[in-house]
Amino acid sequence: MNVFDVLTLIGGLCLFLFGMNLMGDALERSAGSKLEIMIGKLTSGKLAGLLTGLGVTAVIQSSSATTVMVVGFVNSKLMTLKQAIHVIMGANIGTTVTAWILSLSGISGSSTFLKLLKPSSFTPVLALIGIILLMFTKSNKKKDIGVVLLGFATLMFGMETMTGAVAGLEEIPAFREMFIMFKNPILGVLVGAILTAIIQSSSASVGILQALAATGAVSYGAAIPIIMGQNIGTCVTAVLSSVGTTKNARRAALVHLSFNVIGTVVCLAGFSVVRAVFDPALLNASATYAGIATAHSIFNIVCTLLLLPMSSLLEKLAYKLVPDTEQVEKASELDERLLSTPTIALECAYNLTCDMAKIATAALKTSIDCLASYDKTKAEAIREAEDKTDHLEDVIGSYLVKLSMKQLNETEGATASMLLKAIGDFERISDHAVNVLESAEEMRDKGIAFSDNAKAEMDSLCAATAEIVDLSYSAFVDNNEDKANLVEPLEQVIDRMKELLRTRHIDRLRVGECGIEAGFVWSDLITNLERVADHCSNIGGCVIDTKVQSMSLHESLKLIRSDSEFYREKYKEYTKKYLSFV
Repeated sequence: MNVFDVLTLIGGLCLFLFGMNLMGDALERSAGSKLEIMIGKLTSGKLAGLLTGLGVTAVIQSSSATTVMVVGFVNSKLMTLKQAIHVIMGANIGTTVTAWILSLSGISGSSTFLKLLKPSSFTPVLALIGIILLMFTKSNKKKDIGVVLLGFATLMFGMETMTGAVAGLEEIPAFREMFIMFKNPILGVLVGAILTAIIQSSSASVGILQALAATGAVSYGAAIPIIMGQNIGTCVTAVLSSVGTTKNARRAALVHLSFNVIGTVVCLAGFSVVRAVFDPALLNASATYAGIATAHSIFNIVCTLLLLPMSSLLEKLAYKLVPDTEQVEKASELDERLLSTPTIALECAYNLTCDMAKIATAALKTSIDCLASYDKTKAEAIREAEDKTDHLEDVIGSYLVKLSMKQLNETEGATASMLLKAIGDFERISDHAVNVLESAEEMRDKGIAFSDNAKAEMDSLCAATAEIVDLSYSAFVDNNEDKANLVEPLEQVIDRMKELLRTRHIDRLRVGECGIEAGFVWSDLITNLERVADHCSNIGGCVIDTKVQSMSLHESLKLIRSDSEFYREKYKEYTKKYLSFV
């Protein structure tokens, strides 16, 4: 083996790792909605959690990614620790799929059928299909499929390149002696753990081991302890991702580590006993691609069968390692670990925006109540709500900006855009709630009171505003287009009310029915309430935009108002309801 073989080996390894990451990322993007469905059906049952972990990992081809995702779910309270344990066990089995795919490189034979199964025969065709889909289709879904095919072709080409580059190692005595040394099982475990921790992928490290096995110098006795160590090394990713998370999230990462360490200790003890007592010839035989894949699968299945009945003990161990404290722990609002799964990240952002919407709309209606009966406790709650919505706007906005930098499909992009628009409107509603409260405080402090006619008109405007706030909130939270269509006609009625109320107030000033100070408060109130209606109109428009895949709010609102019998009927209905005093 010369320097050129070393360079070829490095190049093959780089292509192998790049192809694996490329394929994994594209699979994760294309499977985003399916992942949400799978996790949505997750129950506390052991089998359901196990199958979920197995299925998700088989789809995205990475147990590390699945476990990091699980840590994020637990941190965001989307999953309990008990559920996480079963998913992690399933992920360990799911990751063995990659080794079986890579074992195709070891197929040999002269028959046409066997030749067709060799990656060198079919990966060029997959690469051709992939590049066509990537370059000549407009659908993001088809582009992702193209990237998956290109990633797989690159992965297999890298595997073939590595295999060819290491072929000469068989003749080097030092290489053979190195693997004889790895027959010390503890050393093999350490090497497997360190290699996997460095590249942060057990699938990749198993693939490298399979490539080295092509030399014929790697025996099963050396390969099996390395495989055991690889399962420990893959835990590094989850442990690192759990830093700075909630206690339960850290417990989930430690369950992953504990599961693999305990499984390795038990299986290593059994392996050592079998070797010492029986010394089977198989352990001295040269490992093959399929043999390594088989050993990898058997090890993970045996570990799961051993520890699945004892999952409650793993949970107790996690609580021992990370004990509860008396201090109340503040949960993470949005976990950046979930950004790698846009569908689920958007769901979390949407749920938090719904919480923000509830806070803002409740504050607005409470401020309206304060006009009739001022309450200091309610006033403090309104100001706290405004501070909270300010904070949530920053948190959600920053999260969505980071999410938008990911490769989102059309639906995800439209949802992210809708949420970015909506959080601004909900924050402004809470601002107007404080403005209405300040008007109520001014009336209380200065002893200002409206005339009976003015009070009746203000009550009507407040009732209309409360209804439009409820409509826009329900439309957003339920993603209900029918309710969103009711917002615009009511907003137009409120616009008309503002102008009429201003004119009628001027008439009252002329005849001395209302004072000048009351006039200033009146003007502030109708302006703030009308602007609340404007923001509600924006929110309703955002819901409609998402439904029709439009990015133009003004076009959506224009569409509602133009040539719509429904709009005209609702406008008349709201006019009769709230402008009966005209």
